[in-house]
Amino acid sequence: MKKTILITACLFGMFAVVLGAFGAHGLKDLVDSDAVTTFETGVRYQMYHAFFLFVLALLPDTMLKSKRPIYLCVVIGVILFSFSIYILGLNDLTQFDFKMFGIVTPIGGVFLIVAWALMLSGIVKSKVLK
Repeated sequence: MKKTILITACLFGMFAVVLGAFGAHGLKDLVDSDAVTTFETGVRYQMYHAFFLFVLALLPDTMLKSKRPIYLCVVIGVILFSFSIYILGLNDLTQFDFKMFGIVTPIGGVFLIVAWALMLSGIVKSKVLK
């Protein structure tokens, strides 16, 4: 599981840098500043959760009973939250109105909150730290 989490963290981080560069340099001439800001929010949260996954992977297995549910919540959360924000930020570039996917963003946010809560719970219950 540790290798899977670390690989996912690297991929999320790498794509956050690529998408951040695209947002900072490629989007400013294509969409308005609000859309760029929206896009950057998705990038920022994706990068935060790449670091979160690094921490999760590096915590001792004795501290958390299972890292899998936390990992799954982060992956689902980033996909629903950040990727829906990317789509919404790019909405003006397409003929299809993606605004209906906006309902997915808060669901992704809930998954991210649950991941943090699960990690907090595991750390609080852990006998490793005193």
